[in-house]
Amino acid sequence: MSLIVQKYGGTSVGTPERIRAVARRVARYKSLGHQIVVVVSAMSGETNRLIGLAREIMMEPNPRELDVIVSTGEQVTIGMTTLALIELGIKAKSYTGSQVKILTDDAHTKARILKIDHHNIQEDLDQGYVVVVAGFQGEDEQGNITTLGRGGSDTTGVALAAALKADECQIYTDVDGIYTTDPRVVPEAKKLDSITFEEMLEMASLGSKVLQIRAVEFAGKYKVKLRVLSSFEEEGDGTLITFEEKNKMEDPIISGIAFNRDEAKVSILGVPDKPGIAYQILGPIADANIDVDMIIQNVGAVGTTDFTFTVHRIDLNKALGILNEKVKGHVNAREVNGNDKIAKVSIVGVGMRSHVGVASQMFRTLSEEGINIDMISTSEIKISVLIDEKYLELAVRALHKAFGLDA
Repeated sequence: MSLIVQKYGGTSVGTPERIRAVARRVARYKSLGHQIVVVVSAMSGETNRLIGLAREIMMEPNPRELDVIVSTGEQVTIGMTTLALIELGIKAKSYTGSQVKILTDDAHTKARILKIDHHNIQEDLDQGYVVVVAGFQGEDEQGNITTLGRGGSDTTGVALAAALKADECQIYTDVDGIYTTDPRVVPEAKKLDSITFEEMLEMASLGSKVLQIRAVEFAGKYKVKLRVLSSFEEEGDGTLITFEEKNKMEDPIISGIAFNRDEAKVSILGVPDKPGIAYQILGPIADANIDVDMIIQNVGAVGTTDFTFTVHRIDLNKALGILNEKVKGHVNAREVNGNDKIAKVSIVGVGMRSHVGVASQMFRTLSEEGINIDMISTSEIKISVLIDEKYLELAVRALHKAFGLDA
């Protein structure tokens, strides 16, 4: 008997019939003697609908109240999933994040999990119940409802698996595993049987939408065995995310190509070239809870420098406002500008550690397609470039072929 945490995304529970299909799958696992915890997202489109309702009242909703509103999406799904299980004769019980006692910090709409009290869930499991938990939500120390940010149900699933010391955490979605890149962009993309946690962490951070980066971080930190599967297929092993690196000669150097359309570039030009200037620029950005990704600093005119970084596209106007109001005059910058017509393309693979010439091959491939590189960022197992968004799909297809991923 194993303890398995299964997480189902919004498309997997998008209709009552799909919820019944999830219940039948859970019932099959239960019949094999496994203890099952089910984590569900809101029904597909429901979170957007709820945000839209909130914005009809207030264009920039109060974060605390927005969490109260959007958390109801998962509450509906856990109730319906539990009813579907009971209808099949399965003992089942639902829990909201607050009922579980998923303790988070108080960063509304972007909260982080601090602690999980899993004892009630474990007692229910020992009594033969299937426990259905609302993903994406928790509560802070004052008892306020909090949410974990988009994709937070993945994090809930992995965090519960870690707290319960589950044998496996299965992430069910609308794809049957991790692919070398998005098959909608490159039809020749191949499903990977396995991928290392390092590679998956990079893929998630670079724009792969299959898993949320915080979920992968949790899995890596607590050594949670993680598998991605399709909720629309009865058979298949999906993709196993493993801690072990394969070292077969025939394995490709690059495991996958990730891309992100949601980036925006911010530039602050003509600032004094002196110690502490980077902090003076990025400090107020960090204080506003805006994540910064790629950073580059170029020498400008004599005694000045140009500072460029990227943020999520939805944070562009907020970042520009902060720079214009709090930074530009303070550091005597000449100009602040932004560009949301860019995209990031990245190649990822642990094989890069032992092979030379990967960067030059990437840059040559893009050059042959007439694609100009705006910014470059590297780590031990990835190379990212910022390009004009109109060339995104061309770049992905060219790189996928150049590195033999369609073979």
